[in-house]
Amino acid sequence: MDPLVSLFPGFSSHRLKRDGADLFWLSAGSGPPLLLLHGYPQTLAAWHAVAARLKSDFTLVIPDLRGYGRSLGPAADANHLAYSKRSMAEDALAIMQSMGFSSFAAAGHDRGGRVAYRLALDHPKSVSHLIALDIVPTLDMWDRMAMEGALRSYHWLLLAQPKPLPEKLIGADPIYYLHHLLDRWKGAEAVLDSRALQDYEESYRQPSVIEACCEDYRAGAGIDRLNDLVDREAGRTIGCEVLVIWAEQYLRRQSPLPTWQRWARAVREIRLDCGHFIAEEAPEATARGMLEFLLPSSSSGNQSA
Repeated sequence: MDPLVSLFPGFSSHRLKRDGADLFWLSAGSGPPLLLLHGYPQTLAAWHAVAARLKSDFTLVIPDLRGYGRSLGPAADANHLAYSKRSMAEDALAIMQSMGFSSFAAAGHDRGGRVAYRLALDHPKSVSHLIALDIVPTLDMWDRMAMEGALRSYHWLLLAQPKPLPEKLIGADPIYYLHHLLDRWKGAEAVLDSRALQDYEESYRQPSVIEACCEDYRAGAGIDRLNDLVDREAGRTIGCEVLVIWAEQYLRRQSPLPTWQRWARAVREIRLDCGHFIAEEAPEATARGMLEFLLPSSSSGNQSA
């Protein structure tokens, strides 16, 4: 049985072909539109627990990033433009426009967070609110990656190596590597849903997905970093309100808020005592914080935890 059927009851599936990609997403709910973007090495299944809590308040649109999960990616190019966050942001914009939304809130975790903030920078009229889960912008990540950071985030360096080195190394035992990453980043007591794990495994055992993930990180080491640098040197900032939700166990209690305050005019934070997979490890607090941020009149209480 397709794990998405039980993880997302009542959701409709959609496809859109654009720019050499064949994009897949789910949608459901009622209310203002909210785009949810997953990270590496996961699929849209990462949002299942949060989606269940938000679909009565929002129209949720939850895609697989190009090349991940059920979204087929375009052919790789020498400059990795096809897997840049700018290209992925344009995917997201095309998806939302195909659903009839010209303006919407965007939330992204991990790689999806990088797509979401690039979307807010490139298409400011389209993004009403931005929620970034457990990241700092790509340029800042590279700038501060000294020895300890490089050891902790070694996959940034491995996956960015020229083809086919990482593809062959990961492809030798992709399920082992998938679980190595999940176990390395999740909280000490965290248990991820077996149905979501099944979806991640089915995705990650595909050679095309492994290649797309590597291209994603190659873009992160090249064109994505360059695009951020151009924006920083030009003084461009994110104009909409920004919420940063971050995991104390993953970021070692070092708040990313000061970094985001250099990129956006209005930023607030929620810190959660969990590992990197915030939407799965702390779905109630995550959904509650998102609801309070996006629809403050519909919720109450302090969301810091």
